[in-house]
Amino acid sequence: MIVPVTDLAPLGWDGDLADALSAGTEPARVGRVDRGLLTVLAADGERRVHPSPALYEDTGPAVGDWVAVRGDLAVALLPRRTAFVRTAAGRTSAAQVVAANLDTVLVVDALGGPVRLRRIERYLAVAWSSGAAPVVVLTKADLCDDVPAVLAEVSGAVPGVDVVAVSAVTGEGIDGVRALVGPGRTGALVGPSGVGKSSLVNALLGSPLVATGEVREADGRGRHTTTARELYRLPGGGLLVDTPGMRELALPDDEGIDSAYADVAELAPACRFRDCEHRTEPGCAVQEAIAEGRLDAGRLRGWRKLQAEAHRQALRSDARARAAEHARVRAQFRAHRAQPNRLR
Repeated sequence: MIVPVTDLAPLGWDGDLADALSAGTEPARVGRVDRGLLTVLAADGERRVHPSPALYEDTGPAVGDWVAVRGDLAVALLPRRTAFVRTAAGRTSAAQVVAANLDTVLVVDALGGPVRLRRIERYLAVAWSSGAAPVVVLTKADLCDDVPAVLAEVSGAVPGVDVVAVSAVTGEGIDGVRALVGPGRTGALVGPSGVGKSSLVNALLGSPLVATGEVREADGRGRHTTTARELYRLPGGGLLVDTPGMRELALPDDEGIDSAYADVAELAPACRFRDCEHRTEPGCAVQEAIAEGRLDAGRLRGWRKLQAEAHRQALRSDARARAAEHARVRAQFRAHRAQPNRLR
């Protein structure tokens, strides 16, 4: 018997997924993924189930996924609405789903030191490609001497994205963040170690359920206090995924780059040449905006770096793209050799 969808509304159930359920199964949401076991949230509460091999035919189950459960076995992965995906760490092109079926991605960085705009932009590029709405959350506001000035600086660098400052110590901004993840909605905290994600989770939960760690004074880096992704139910009815700090965040594709760099993307169509690389070409609207002070040159450097990274990732993962790149290089080499005045 399939559980009525109204019973699962507080867990973020999407009624459109009901058609994907097979007879004799019920929906449950993945709260944690362990070796050989899934912790799922269902209409009758939390339980542990075994994943069937069918769940690993693509990327495997992730926290936030909906699965079809029969008894103590998860037999199918239901379609995802959204997914925060990165390229797995190391020399690989495999995609890794960090969290699924999100409504909001909370990109977390700290105010305890210099703001790392390029790092925030990288996380935003992946967040935009997830299909969820990104928000920048700046923690440790109690350690910052001029919060309004930093908020203005970050807001100016991330057009189209809300930026909020919070402090787990004083409680500043906590209610505002909680309001972003209302009843039945799911948010995920993403960011590097040491920026205060675990402390923020505890503040949102209203109790110290998640271990926290200290940041090294020498380099400002923190330890990985969260060791596994986990889905928490907030007192106000929302759901929050806490993720371990990411030492690497490799882009899986270029889908979110133009959204993260909307100011650069909006200027590019005004360039004289359609294939303008925004370097030294005449009539470049992007370089003109930089010269006039309307665009920060660092934004262009960040955009160019992520575009190049996404291109390399495409070459690793797409055989056709690799073939096209090889053909382009060969054609360029042949054209060079055919030049009558080339040095011999």
